[in-house]
Amino acid sequence: MNELIDRPLLPIKRSRLRLALGRAFFTGRRYLEWLLPDKCYASLIDAENLLTYKAACHQTPLLRQLREVDMQLQYNKITNLRLAAFRINGLILLPKETFSFWRLVGKPSRRKGYLDGMVLSNGQVCSGIGGGLCQLSNLIYWMTLFTPLTVTERWRHNYDVFPDSNRTQPFGSGATVVYNYVDLQITNHTQSSFQLHITLDDKNLYGEWRSSQPPEARYEIYEREHMIKAEWWGGYTRNNVISRRTYDRSSNEMIGDEVICANRAVMMYEPMITEMPC
Repeated sequence: MNELIDRPLLPIKRSRLRLALGRAFFTGRRYLEWLLPDKCYASLIDAENLLTYKAACHQTPLLRQLREVDMQLQYNKITNLRLAAFRINGLILLPKETFSFWRLVGKPSRRKGYLDGMVLSNGQVCSGIGGGLCQLSNLIYWMTLFTPLTVTERWRHNYDVFPDSNRTQPFGSGATVVYNYVDLQITNHTQSSFQLHITLDDKNLYGEWRSSQPPEARYEIYEREHMIKAEWWGGYTRNNVISRRTYDRSSNEMIGDEVICANRAVMMYEPMITEMPC
C-alpha cells in the first residue's frame, strides 16, 4: 500500500485531440463490455415496494458555498440529480448481479432535460451537461462500504480541488463518474437481495441500501496514513488510506479489518501550514 502512496504523481496536461481519441476508445470499449455475457447487470426496478431491512443509509446537502463557483450550477445540479435518481430508485440487486451506474442512468443530454452543472476536469472547475451527478455516485459508494456488497469498479479524482469545509467523511471516500467509461459498479456476492432507495428534497439527497435479510454485521470506516506532501515539482499531494473494520452484530466481536482503497491527489490549493511549537 505504501508503494502506491509513494509513487510520483504529476499533473498531466493532454491535448484536446488526445483527450477526444481517448474518450472515444474507452466509451466504445464500455459499450462492448455491456454487450458481453460476462456479467449479469441488474435492471429490475420496484420503487413502490421496499425490502424489509435497512442495511445502510446516508444523506448529503444539495447546496454548498464554493469559492468562485456559480451557484446556478448547483441549482441545475438538483434537476440533474432528480432525473438520475428516477432511473435508479427502487433498483433490486439480486444475488450475482452487478449494479452499473451509467448503464442505468444513461447518457445525460439536453433532450432528456439535463442542465449545465459543475464538472471537475483535470483539476479545473467548469460546466457540463449533467454536471453534479458525482454527488449521487459518492452517496451510493459510501453507503455500499457499510454493506456486504462488493465494489467492483470505483474511480477517484486525481485532483483535490476544494479545501475541507464541514467535511464529515474522510478525504477520498467518494467515487467519481464520467459517462460512460468512468463507472461505479457494485456486485452482490451474497445470498440476499438488496434494493437501492434514492430520494431528495429541497435541501438533501437521501439514500438507502435495503435488504431482504437482517444485517449480520456492522461496519466501521476509518482513515489512516493521512498526509500532505510537498512534491519536487513545486506542488502538493494529499494521501490517505481508507480501511474498514467488520463486527459481528450478535457478539460485537471484530471479525475483519481490511483496506478499502488508497487515495493520492494533486492539491489545487495551498495547504494551511501552521508553525509547530518548539
